[in-house]
Amino acid sequence: MPELPEVEVVRRGLHQWVTGREIAAAEVLHPRAIRRHLPGALELAARLQNRTPLSAERRGKYLWLPLSGAEEALMAHLGMSGQLLVVPHDAPPEKHLRVRLRFHDGGPDLRFVDQRTFGHVMVSPLAGGVPEPIAHIAPDPFESAFDEARFAAGLRRKRTEIKRALLDQSLISGVGNIYADEALWLARLHWARPTNTLTRPKIAELLEAVRRVMGAALLQGGTSFDSLYVNVNGESGYFDRSLEVYGRREQPCSRCGTPIRREPFMNRSSYFCPRCQRRPR
Repeated sequence: MPELPEVEVVRRGLHQWVTGREIAAAEVLHPRAIRRHLPGALELAARLQNRTPLSAERRGKYLWLPLSGAEEALMAHLGMSGQLLVVPHDAPPEKHLRVRLRFHDGGPDLRFVDQRTFGHVMVSPLAGGVPEPIAHIAPDPFESAFDEARFAAGLRRKRTEIKRALLDQSLISGVGNIYADEALWLARLHWARPTNTLTRPKIAELLEAVRRVMGAALLQGGTSFDSLYVNVNGESGYFDRSLEVYGRREQPCSRCGTPIRREPFMNRSSYFCPRCQRRPR
């Protein structure tokens, strides 16, 4: 699933190619893609017609385009395989095209393509500048609204494994499995370390590691293990070449040379260096 860097790359593309362009028509080609827009496809199309996206915004893994004329936005979640693509309006439809927006200027379409149909788009009212369905999600570590002291206090109260806490969207948004493993390696923390044992300085170090890892990934266009994770122009990121632990089972740790280990975690995997990231007692 795309994480914060991949979604931010898409947001930047939307800001460049979509904002300020008046929507001429919206077409829904698969009802599952708008399953959370309860009024249905025709209502969504009517709500979008002749509206102009004013900007492109993101919180964690969610994207939205605030619309002219009312305090509401077109919101998207990419799910496992969703793509928001800017495509010439006369290009043939993609195999898994779900929603298509055309614009009055005759320029490129905005197309939502989703092979596995776990993603979705909807029109939602805004609450404090954020779509109402995600107003409960914590800010991500790059937002000015992110409160480090509040995060530290919430982390210690959780009394759970540190990796599980990093994936908790009520504490911090945008961090997924890949970047959690990478940040924990950088901070020399084992994924199972209890949160209530972390000191304030260690929490600050972990946050810095999260920002460093995801900032580096953003500069490289995110992490693409297959053709599903692309920017609005269909290009893949290449941060997977810079990963230190994720997916590197039995390869030597770049810091100490110890083989990287993999352990099951929440129906997924955790990768870590057993020497740099000592298991808690």
